Amino acid sequence: MRLLAIILLLIFIAAGIVFGALNADLVGYDLGIAQLRLPKGAALLGAVVIGWLLGGLTAWLGVSMRQGRQQRRQSRADKKSPVKP
Repeated sequence: MRLLAIILLLIFIAAGIVFGALNADLVGYDLGIAQLRLPKGAALLGAVVIGWLLGGLTAWLGVSMRQGRQQRRQSRADKKSPVKP
C-alpha cells in the first residue's frame, strides 16, 4: 500500500512538472499593493496551495469549535447533576 502511494505521488509530481513546463508563459497579477509576473504553472500551484491551506484551516476551526461546544455542554451537565455519596 505504501509503495502504491509513493508511485502515485511520483506520477502526480511528474505530471505537475510537465504541466508547468508547458505553461511557462508569464501572467501579470495586480494585487493592489504590488504587481507580480509569474509563470502560469507557478500561479496555479500557488492557488492550489492557498486553497489547500484555507480548506485545512476551515476544517480545523470547525472541528475545534464543535469540540469546545461539546466540552462546555458536558461541563454544564456535570454541574447540574447531583453528586452521589
